[in-house]
Amino acid sequence: MFMKKRILNLLSVLALLLLVVNCAKRSSPTGGPKDEDPPVFVNANPPNYTTNFEEDEIRVYFDEYIKFKDLQKQLIISPPINPKPLITPLGSASKYISITVEDTALVPNTTYVFNFGRSVVDNNEGNPYPYFKYVMSTGDYIDSLKVRGEIRDALLALPDEYVTVMLYEVDSTYKDSVVYKDQPRYVTNTLDSTTTFELTNLKAGKYRLVALKDEDENYTFQPDKDKIGFVDDFITLPRDTAKFQTLTLFNEILLTQVERPRQPKAQRVNFAYAGVADSIDINLLSPRPEGFESLITYRKDEDTLKYWYKPKIETDSLVFNVVTPTQNDTLVLRKRPVRNDSLIFSPETRNAIALGSNFRVKTNIPITGVDTTKITIAKLDSTYVNDFKVVLVPRESRFSIDFDTEENQTYTITALPEAFTDFLGHKNDTLRFAPRTAQFSDFGDFEITLAAARDSTAYIVQLTTDKGEVKLELAGEPGQTVFTFNTVAPAQYLIRVIEDANGNGKFDTGNFLKGLQPEKVFYYPEIEDIRKGWFPKKIFTLSPSAEAPLIEEQTNPDLPEN
Repeated sequence: MFMKKRILNLLSVLALLLLVVNCAKRSSPTGGPKDEDPPVFVNANPPNYTTNFEEDEIRVYFDEYIKFKDLQKQLIISPPINPKPLITPLGSASKYISITVEDTALVPNTTYVFNFGRSVVDNNEGNPYPYFKYVMSTGDYIDSLKVRGEIRDALLALPDEYVTVMLYEVDSTYKDSVVYKDQPRYVTNTLDSTTTFELTNLKAGKYRLVALKDEDENYTFQPDKDKIGFVDDFITLPRDTAKFQTLTLFNEILLTQVERPRQPKAQRVNFAYAGVADSIDINLLSPRPEGFESLITYRKDEDTLKYWYKPKIETDSLVFNVVTPTQNDTLVLRKRPVRNDSLIFSPETRNAIALGSNFRVKTNIPITGVDTTKITIAKLDSTYVNDFKVVLVPRESRFSIDFDTEENQTYTITALPEAFTDFLGHKNDTLRFAPRTAQFSDFGDFEITLAAARDSTAYIVQLTTDKGEVKLELAGEPGQTVFTFNTVAPAQYLIRVIEDANGNGKFDTGNFLKGLQPEKVFYYPEIEDIRKGWFPKKIFTLSPSAEAPLIEEQTNPDLPEN
């Protein structure tokens, strides 16, 4: 009986423990749903939209603890305040924002806007309070005029993020040079999620509207770093308040400038430069030995001119006269004992020849002589290609071997010793290259017809990557509207059309001081998918809307016509 009672008591305890565990499981807290609500603005002291502002501190209160995210990029104060106000919290959480302003930094009768963008977030989940603004005026009223618009890029399908848009007041002291040295009257930013902008709380007046991809974030234009865009005419408020403005960003061509020379190798002097290489003239003023020759080389992807000379000059220094459109200087090189360059050949075509193209080679020393009798081109079946030519481009330190290529073929190009002679008299050892070609069926073709094109204007059509890298290009004649690309490597391309206003076969950028806008660029609204063996044909209407950037990729582009 006793044993039976103990068993019953044990079973009761176990049942009670099981009930407690189950109850605990049912009531265990889960933490609740994730907080997705942004902070809520409660009030400000002085209140938002205060007039006759005379305080030295502003406090903006929220309903929960907040912190800052990317404040330096997101916060825009318009007009700019100098010295900059102290804004807290920095690195900690608080239920309010403190803005401390020196009274001497504020201009009388001026409306100020503190636009925090998306920098104010709650402390726990980082939910942003979107585009919070605090507005106050040192005068009797709050200015309320606006300027709205969009940002485009002169060449790229999408403009940069964080583009600064500025208004400069046009008065009796205004000069266009203010963009290089003075801060604007009003400023805003496109931030990271839009190509549009809005300048608010502006007063009536006349302004210059300018956009900058301001790399140093100092509100001044530095042509060697920044892109710039501007509207041709001054903005007059309130007359132009309703007008939607468009600013096209572009890189200016820098003023051609040559820096002091340096000597990396014997018989070669390097000149770092900015601007247009073709406009630079370099002459040696030092005494020249008999038979003296010189040659200047450069490549488009480099910022250095190379001045080659022969024979050697036995002297401690060389004196040069450098002339550009904006420079006429005498530069001195102190010579030092260095070795000569050794001749190196590097295939540009990576041992593969595009059908209808040629085999290109670059060298570190310009090639100035060739003996084609010492060059052979053999096919895979050992038959020879007898009809070929070698085209030397000494100024760019490269040459090409041109011949008719066949599809699905491998060639062996052999250059025997002394086939090539460089500017300094060096000759090659035996060279062998083994380029190959693909089958025509591995490529596609593409044709585009330009509708609404100007009869007297030439156009350039480019196939580019999504980053703007040009893969293929056709420059047309005035009146030409049909452009056909043959043997195009299968890929997805953006189609860019340049209105070649001066007919020089290349894109011409703008210039702020000269009031020149870049040449117009149109973007085909779809990504073109070139496939093997396909020949799509498209019609592209060159309308003002086609100048708009390609905002988003087409995830399912139309299939090319077979």
